[in-house]
Amino acid sequence: MNAPSTKLPLGKTLADKGVITPDQLHIALQEQRQTGKPLGKTLMKLGFISEAVLRDALSENLGQQSVDLSKVIIDAAALRRVPKELAKRLRVLPLALDTDSKKLIIAMTDPNDLAAIDQLRQHLQEPFTWEIKLASESDIARAIDQYYGVELSIDGLLHEIETGEIDWASIQMASAGYSQPVVRLIDALLTDAVTQGASDIHFEPEESFVRIRYRIDGVLRQIRALHRMYWPAMVVRLKVISGMNIAETRAPQDGRISLTLAGRPLDFRVSAQPCTWGENIVLRILDRQKGLVPLDSLGLSMDNLRSLRLMVARPEGILLVTGPTGSGKTTTLYSILNHLNTPEINIMTLEDPVEYPIPLIRQTSINEVVKMNFATGIRSMMRQDPDVILVGEIRDQETAEMAFRAAMTGHQVYSTLHTPSAIGAIPRLFDLGISPEIMAGNIIGIVAQRLIRKLCKHCCTPYTPDHLERRLLALSEANPATLLRAQGCPHCAHTGYKGRLAVMELLRMNSAMGELIAQRATSHEIAQAAAAAGFQSMADDACQRVLHGETSLDEVTRIVDLTSRVA
Repeated sequence: MNAPSTKLPLGKTLADKGVITPDQLHIALQEQRQTGKPLGKTLMKLGFISEAVLRDALSENLGQQSVDLSKVIIDAAALRRVPKELAKRLRVLPLALDTDSKKLIIAMTDPNDLAAIDQLRQHLQEPFTWEIKLASESDIARAIDQYYGVELSIDGLLHEIETGEIDWASIQMASAGYSQPVVRLIDALLTDAVTQGASDIHFEPEESFVRIRYRIDGVLRQIRALHRMYWPAMVVRLKVISGMNIAETRAPQDGRISLTLAGRPLDFRVSAQPCTWGENIVLRILDRQKGLVPLDSLGLSMDNLRSLRLMVARPEGILLVTGPTGSGKTTTLYSILNHLNTPEINIMTLEDPVEYPIPLIRQTSINEVVKMNFATGIRSMMRQDPDVILVGEIRDQETAEMAFRAAMTGHQVYSTLHTPSAIGAIPRLFDLGISPEIMAGNIIGIVAQRLIRKLCKHCCTPYTPDHLERRLLALSEANPATLLRAQGCPHCAHTGYKGRLAVMELLRMNSAMGELIAQRATSHEIAQAAAAAGFQSMADDACQRVLHGETSLDEVTRIVDLTSRVA
């Protein structure tokens, strides 16, 4: 790999980082003067550094992101854009193509090779934006030979499996065996799911076939149904790459996969569950780009965003986020932590498990094997001088007591709780044994949320609401309101919806509500006090989204209970 011009000399960078010694640098410079070869190649030839170390050093020096091609799944659409001969000659590898934004991600050995970029641009003849990642020369050459000339479409791979023999040894190799079509089939399915914006992939064996479903925008959608003959090899491959025991088929197992797909790093949390017709496998896609969202980009209404900012500004106390599984609680909490994350604050988290690594934040996964549960983890973190603590979930009395103890001793504490509404969290905490006096002075606020699908802007159609819909939306008969409903088009896979947004209710504690909690007031009395302070229910927030044309009334009634509005 040729070392392009850098901000600092490559040798000084490596020596400053302690990768090579001053003596090794001196020897390499002497050798370079004799051979005339670039310093990077000279250091590799002498055995002082590996190609991966050189790649990462150049990446840091140039401010360019490097990529490990052994952990990348290549997008077939990107490969089709650049012929193999051109890729070999220019030493480039197309990694991913985003057709919506016209963005092409490529791996190169030298991002300063303007001649290669110009030739590539002339060949493509389309106005692509470029994202270049650094890779070593041998990795690119190996990947070109590996990926070009093999079938990458799902239908083509299924035909290849039907007509050929399955090489079980190749399937069980974690990094090699790419010639085996089952290996490429799993890669193609993972790539397809990420491209379609899925949050989960379900592999569900039946008596005579295997059903594959993606959860997209919170709704399961069947993608393929494959013959049962494919499943034994597929399940072995999924277990191998997720680190599971392939010999164990009678007990549940958990695993994890880390890959680069569509040009960005992704993690998959994998769960295998024995069922009637074999092991059911579900992959949760953990996309850091979607999981780490700025507070302003959560899609909150202006009132809710203002209330949330005021809650986060409180220096101590506990803030709870409630809602069912898959309602975006983790994303909201991570957005808050990212908002608070500065070098002046020590933020520590206790999660089950850690989903998205965040720089500066100390994150810990609970581990039942060493008896590290939420309660003992909080007790341990309190000795680590934290300013902000995130507890993944309050499940029992001991965890609840430790979380409130941390809030009482001057910390900001964030956690989740499974209750249907913000006000419903208060009786739940009573049930967990938290005394009303402690609750009254230490709860900053409670956020309840759901995720609803957004209407596809390409196909939504206007209509006039009927009498019942007007009552649900609190519209007078004189109001000439026009609503939008889902239609369906190719842009949204004929569902009528694309993307999701959060609808919330934020219960911000004040002294009046604190006194009511201390007196063990009923939920109705607390709700009245909250309404007097300007509390807006989740139903109110959702109906406003309908009136603003962001979603449909049908979608809102699927997720949020509106029956009380017509009672």
